[in-house]
Amino acid sequence: MDIEIDLDKCQGYAQCVHEAPEIFKLNESGQAHTVAAGIANENEKYALAAVDLCPMQAISINT
Repeated sequence: MDIEIDLDKCQGYAQCVHEAPEIFKLNESGQAHTVAAGIANENEKYALAAVDLCPMQAISINT
């Protein structure tokens, strides 16, 4: 499971960071990025919740 973040859409609301801080962080520009390339199985539910919570729909998951 890999995560993609569309930086043209990301506005830095940080809903993903609040939902899954082990997966997402904000960079110096205030936009989301992933901490690691892939997602561990135990974190998949948090990643999926972050996708749903993103108000700009900037996050997508590829399986």
